[in-house]
Amino acid sequence: MFDSLKDKLGSFRKEVEETAEEKAEEVEPVDEESAEETEREATGETAAETEAVAATEESGTVEDASAAESAAVESETGPVDDEPTASAVEAETAASEAADADETAAGETPTGETEADADEAETEEATGSNGSTGFVRKAKSFATGRIVIEEEDLEDPLWELQMALLESDVEMSVAEEILDGIREELVGETRKFTESASGVVEDALREVLLSVISVGQFDFDERIAEADKPLVIIFTGVNGVGKTTSIAKLSKYLRDRGYSTVMANGDTYRAGANEQIREHAENLGVKLITHEQGGDPAAVIYDGVEYAKAHDVDVVLGDTAGRLHTSEGLMDQLAKIGRVVDPDVTLFVDESVAGQDAVNRAREFDEAAEVDGSILTKADADSNGGAAISIAHVTGKPILFLGTGQGYDDIERFDPETMVDRLLGTDE
Repeated sequence: MFDSLKDKLGSFRKEVEETAEEKAEEVEPVDEESAEETEREATGETAAETEAVAATEESGTVEDASAAESAAVESETGPVDDEPTASAVEAETAASEAADADETAAGETPTGETEADADEAETEEATGSNGSTGFVRKAKSFATGRIVIEEEDLEDPLWELQMALLESDVEMSVAEEILDGIREELVGETRKFTESASGVVEDALREVLLSVISVGQFDFDERIAEADKPLVIIFTGVNGVGKTTSIAKLSKYLRDRGYSTVMANGDTYRAGANEQIREHAENLGVKLITHEQGGDPAAVIYDGVEYAKAHDVDVVLGDTAGRLHTSEGLMDQLAKIGRVVDPDVTLFVDESVAGQDAVNRAREFDEAAEVDGSILTKADADSNGGAAISIAHVTGKPILFLGTGQGYDDIERFDPETMVDRLLGTDE
């Protein structure tokens, strides 16, 4: 799963990392000590002042700070005599002139600008009128042995990533949120020359993808354990997406964790539906509740609930007709099941390979039946992964399980962090 999209995300990472490395090669790196000294000079801070500030923070007293500053000056210029030397007088004069200059700057600039105007001009120079990292920031970053990722560095890679996401069936609004998140995470990000750019880009991608994929996530096993019994789970979705097989898989999943189940076939209109689910029930040794073809789906599932109550069964698994989201009559029946049975959990089932169609159906089923989560079948055959990335975001409800084959054990809990590891190729 995700092989195609994983390759495209890998291409994005590589392009941004290469851009960052090229920028790093443009400026000769400096060692840490030189970088710190350069940064102090850029801010007008002397080594003595730095030591004095550190002493103040450590001792919390002005006297200690003064003593520390005197000690720092003495270490640079030698012992201070009782009579000031010529160099000391010159230093004091320079300090006085600097103080006068500071007072002038605090009131009005030489050109008559106000202090606010001067601050605004300085800020604009530092950040640039277009909001990207300005010349001053870049110069300082280079001088201190760091590089900055700028918006223009991401323009082409982000465009290519957007096309890749859409080609992988990621829904448009989801793709835009991913791009905005990456831009917010990376623009202005700095790193040392001695650090790899790969960590910066990978961390940003991980953060953004997790925020999209993990929407609404909850612990399904914990929900089952804490719920009053019998717990009623209803399965919805269109024809042919593996809904009935998913019911059988989930029955096996629950049995392996110590829960008893009963199946109720609310798919009463499709010829052969009873036979199909009965085969699964017999294979698993699970009780099946059915009515004649054409019966009331809500009545069948209600009978399943009553059976569970009478026989201390933990979970009722109710199938429904494989309805199209455009069929108002069938959607009304789904709403009736909700009123009659009041299910604890409603799961939407669709194929991962259906891509954008699955995303659209998930949105409309959620509007009609208010689903609690989704199961995506055929995940093992899905190289794009667009549905897996998009469905949780557009519905606000999590993907809970992935179907990965035809066997009853071929179902796995959907774990967002595992999915992101697969997308980024860090699970290998």
